[in-house]
Amino acid sequence: MATHRYHTPPQRSENPIWTLVVVALATFMLMLDLTVVNVALPDIRSAFDSSFSSLQWILDAYALGLAAVLLAAGSLADRIGRKKVFDVGLVVFVLSSLACGLAQNDLTLILARFVQGLGGAILFAVGPALLGHEFRGKERGMAFGVFGGVAGLAIAFGPLIGGGLTQSLGWRWIFLVNVPVTVVALIVGYLKMRESRSDTPPPLDWPGMATFSAGLFLLVLGFMRGQQDGWGSARIIGCFALALILLAVFAALQVTRPGRAMFDLTLFRSRTFNGLSVVTALCALSVMPGIFLLISYVQNLLGYSAFASGLRFLPLTLLLFVAAAVAGSLVVKLPPAGLVGASQLLIAAGLAAILLVDVGSSWTALIPGMVIIGLGMGIFNPPRAAFSIAVTTPEKAGMASGINETFQQAGLAIGIAAVGAFFQNRVGGSFAESEAARTVFGDKAGEAGDAVAAGGPSVVLTGVPDAAAGAVREAAESAFVSGLHNAMLLAAVIAAISGVVALLTLRRDDLDPAALENPGVPTEAVELEDERTGAYR
Repeated sequence: MATHRYHTPPQRSENPIWTLVVVALATFMLMLDLTVVNVALPDIRSAFDSSFSSLQWILDAYALGLAAVLLAAGSLADRIGRKKVFDVGLVVFVLSSLACGLAQNDLTLILARFVQGLGGAILFAVGPALLGHEFRGKERGMAFGVFGGVAGLAIAFGPLIGGGLTQSLGWRWIFLVNVPVTVVALIVGYLKMRESRSDTPPPLDWPGMATFSAGLFLLVLGFMRGQQDGWGSARIIGCFALALILLAVFAALQVTRPGRAMFDLTLFRSRTFNGLSVVTALCALSVMPGIFLLISYVQNLLGYSAFASGLRFLPLTLLLFVAAAVAGSLVVKLPPAGLVGASQLLIAAGLAAILLVDVGSSWTALIPGMVIIGLGMGIFNPPRAAFSIAVTTPEKAGMASGINETFQQAGLAIGIAAVGAFFQNRVGGSFAESEAARTVFGDKAGEAGDAVAAGGPSVVLTGVPDAAAGAVREAAESAFVSGLHNAMLLAAVIAAISGVVALLTLRRDDLDPAALENPGVPTEAVELEDERTGAYR
């Protein structure tokens, strides 16, 4: 390995622990908002009479915002100052969280969630660079360990926290709780953090960011609107066609403008990097809509409150947290293909286990599936973080990690849209075909079926004669479970494909052994970046 000359450490904050506090607070809030919303969706639907696609958009808008500017935010911070851009991210996040909490309709909430995702992308991109600037050696490892632990806690316990806030204070507080915490982070950051920037910042790829974001948006829009507008309609076909054209233009821009590319395409010469990127996207595409639909099942069919639903997801969240703690030590011991492949096949098995649930099942029928899903997710996250850094040279570790995170958020957005649309289609079709639905709703049976997908059987019982209510409820429950089975089977197949991709593509020979010794802590990468960019300023 080449010998590198490092700069003398610069002036840093008198007490860098304050930077860690600020970054940890921001990270907890932005990662919490990935999962906290799920259990509040029934309350939001009741407040705004939201359609199923609107509920999907409330989840997807945040992921789209994250995916759109994650890489650009890091480049912008290198150019004009990391502390300055981080503060902008905090302001965007707190104002959009306030807008979410005060929203008076689902469209306003969706738009505010997208802006919230933009703020979250800035915080997620710049936070690790701030830690790398302030901490050295073993202290840096500690700082990144806290960073990863806080993110894991927020994701794992988001449903429980969201349920508690929704039930005790109302759904608006899952967003409003961000406001005081983020304001504290802003004040502490303003007083305690020092500025740092790069002497040779990477260029900003505005055309690439625009075509990638627009293409991803149209792809998601096509899946969201397909059920309402018809999958063969000109509008939906046009959405998909234009999305593919824009994504093709994005790819062409990356090839023809390598000096200004949003993605460093040299990274894609590695089979392991390609495989990890695909696996990351497929995993998010399968498991996140699976969890979304499971929470909908527990609340809308079984009738549990938001907090009670969060409690019933503890088997999944606890296994995720425990498995992640153990998996970190396995990164250097087990073959990457076997470790990641096993995690995906476990997720596939857990999703398939939901097929054992029937109309008369209690929530305990979900436990085997939730335990296996949590185990698979927990095993996957540490090696994903480690391999995304170790798969390339140290000076490109930040770019590689950012691309991997972008693939995850894109997979999440597409998965919620596509698997959710498939669920809605199956529920609506199954309900519309039932004799009870045809008798009571006639030509409106399909619309009633879409309402069942969004809010469960109870939403279609209003105004139904008592003599027919029992049959309609039975048909709605049967349709909901049938749709759940179909969606979980699709998600399981996607996860299984992800496992096969991992087994066929990931190779230890492509990974840097030194980077694997500190999974998720790109120490050398940050130091090399410090030297290359002059970050010690």
